[in-house]
Amino acid sequence: MNSLELFLKYVTFDTQSDESSSTMPSTKGQMVFAEELVKQLQEIGMQDISLDENGYVMAALPANTDATDIPAIGFIAHLDTSPDMSGYNVKPRVVNYQGGDIILNEEQQIILSPEMFPEMKDYMGQDLIVTDGTTLLGADNKAGIAAIVSAMSHLSEHDEIKHGKIRIAFTPDEEIGRGANKFNVEKFDCKWAYTIDGGTIGELEYENFNAASAKITIKGRNIHPGYAKNKMQNAIQLAVCFHSQLPENERPEKTDQYEGFYHPTSFGGTVEEATLSYIIRDHDRKLFEEKKMRLVDIARTMKESMNADITVEIKDQYYNMREKVEPHKEIIDVAFEAMVNCGVKPIVKPIRGGTDGARLSFMGLPCPNVFAGGINFHGRYEYLPVESLEKSKETILNIIRITHSRYAK
Repeated sequence: MNSLELFLKYVTFDTQSDESSSTMPSTKGQMVFAEELVKQLQEIGMQDISLDENGYVMAALPANTDATDIPAIGFIAHLDTSPDMSGYNVKPRVVNYQGGDIILNEEQQIILSPEMFPEMKDYMGQDLIVTDGTTLLGADNKAGIAAIVSAMSHLSEHDEIKHGKIRIAFTPDEEIGRGANKFNVEKFDCKWAYTIDGGTIGELEYENFNAASAKITIKGRNIHPGYAKNKMQNAIQLAVCFHSQLPENERPEKTDQYEGFYHPTSFGGTVEEATLSYIIRDHDRKLFEEKKMRLVDIARTMKESMNADITVEIKDQYYNMREKVEPHKEIIDVAFEAMVNCGVKPIVKPIRGGTDGARLSFMGLPCPNVFAGGINFHGRYEYLPVESLEKSKETILNIIRITHSRYAK
């Protein structure tokens, strides 16, 4: 199965996840897509195929060698696309890029331009899959699924490529932080795995943010404004005061590499009550804990100095997988060599986000992240170089070859 053809089919499925939903998967479209994938996996001869009520797809490709010491390894991608922008009625188009602007939507004057996205120049002469500017594309993570399924199809057709047992899994609701919630690590039964969920060609990641969410609730006291002096407590004003005490430079738009941040995701309310929601991120665990404590300290100070009624609710979401993956450095070495073998320059860097692999690593399945090739995820300017998608597939196949050659006895 051709990875490009698979991807172009996959993006026609509307699989946005929904944080407000209490079901799993959070949207029906993910289950529809999962059912289609089960059919494809059956067609290419995968075994032990399962789809459970929560939307998890698992399958296996049995070993085709007599060697008994080859570890079972896995490849994982997620079914859902981001809620940040519509994934309904995606209209992909393949453009041979020769430089300059790409007009995504002439009527709405939506343009993909190297002036805004200078990395486009790195793909001169390549075929790029783009949107019509009214939806995201869905390379995050349907490119990963396409690369995995295409690689499994290739192995099914080429029995001369020797390998141990290969497991694959497709998870729901990764974009809303629930992808590993009900993942059955014991059933998956792998020594280690790779999420095929990275961006630019060559990305290889085994570090990610420690992550938490925070909700600040502030209760005010409403008095007629004409008679409010020394009586009114305006919850909106208190919320502004609270936010103003966070470090000016610790925002997503002012940070990079290993720098953490506070990101306000919602703000609203009335004089009587206001709420602030944040996500908190830092690669360093100590700094991460300090960031959370700063919110608590600000609230305590405002309570003492202003008699403010403030509650702070903080929930940890996931942790930096480095501490679980680094003791198994051979996993990274295999992926690094696999990229080099197919002419890709590995880019080892921290993820400024998270993947299912972060939580799975803490659940006993070391799981670094490998590129799928997409760029500008979660928005209308998302695009996918076809060559990057194909190299992702080749990297998977090379990981499998190298694992066999290293462990076969």
